[in-house]
Amino acid sequence: MSFEYGEIIERLRLLLLKVQELEEAIHIEDGKKRLQELEAQMAQGDFWDNNDKAQDVISELKRLRNEISPLEAIHAKITDNLELAELGASENDEEARAEIEVELKPIAAELDRLELMTILNSEHDASSAFLSVHAGAGGTESCDWAAMLSRMYKRFADRQRFRVEEVDRLDGEEAGIKSVTFHIKGDYAYGYLRSEVGVHRLVRKSPFDAKNKRHTSFAAVDLVPEIADSDKEIEVNTADLRIDTYRAGGAGGQHVNVTDSAVRITHMPTGIVVQCQNERSQHANRATAMKVLKARLLREHKRKRDEAIEKLYGEKGEIAWGNQIRSYVLEPYTLVKDRRTDHEAGNVEGVLDGNLFPFVEAYLKWKRKTGEK
Repeated sequence: MSFEYGEIIERLRLLLLKVQELEEAIHIEDGKKRLQELEAQMAQGDFWDNNDKAQDVISELKRLRNEISPLEAIHAKITDNLELAELGASENDEEARAEIEVELKPIAAELDRLELMTILNSEHDASSAFLSVHAGAGGTESCDWAAMLSRMYKRFADRQRFRVEEVDRLDGEEAGIKSVTFHIKGDYAYGYLRSEVGVHRLVRKSPFDAKNKRHTSFAAVDLVPEIADSDKEIEVNTADLRIDTYRAGGAGGQHVNVTDSAVRITHMPTGIVVQCQNERSQHANRATAMKVLKARLLREHKRKRDEAIEKLYGEKGEIAWGNQIRSYVLEPYTLVKDRRTDHEAGNVEGVLDGNLFPFVEAYLKWKRKTGEK
């Protein structure tokens, strides 16, 4: 379907208005001024005298450039095409019209992507993350549901080109997973997966029920950002830690280690316990466990300091009926529905296979609309 010049010009003007709104949303002019200040700091002869401070400056500069440059580029592209369209319309240039029409779809798609990126502006949104899945009450049914969710997140991470490493896992007695923690590595992994924090409900005919009755199962998803070693907001006093080692193992005797390489760290003042058993050595397991501990301590710190974050985490609630953020129904009909955004999809199998981005996108837009943190 071809567009006339009038419709093309109108579409381009709407796209230009949208990019201007995004620029206002991120305070682009303030960002440009800050960029100049940071570049001036980098030009100072003593810039590298304080390495930690220098790294902080470089990190902020990189973030601002990644936020500002794409918007400036798409703004220029829309403006150029709009000027060309207005000139082509005055001359009735059909060749120019066809060229501009081809540009419309990729420009709109890029603008949609940038819109999401402007929403991902909370602290740590750009970070990698540790995602945990915990089975709720219900024995084998809930353990199997936790395993299904774990697979969904691994498939979603693959689609986003994130790297996934299993940090810790406790298998169910008969099938499935009681709990599992993944280290999901990639830019904005935490920002995207914040949509998943909470209780997830599954309704289906149970493969473990000889009478093939319909069952409801629950599992909870938790998420913390990976905290950079240079982050000084949380200082961990080693005197507050109890570190235990134990022999790592897996279901059915798989991956059994003959040395005490697995590590469990207990933070005595808060009672927070983290563990890691999937790295190759005790040293590596301890390093990963410390990352998880630092991330959870930071969350506890922010929960006390910021009621909005406390409210977000409080959504997880009890792993039971009435607290779910999303329902996945396989019987008597097929539907996935998010209670917060009302976004839904009929292809449950597709969602469970990792096609989760529409729910992530709906959550991010809902978050911006409602002012949720």
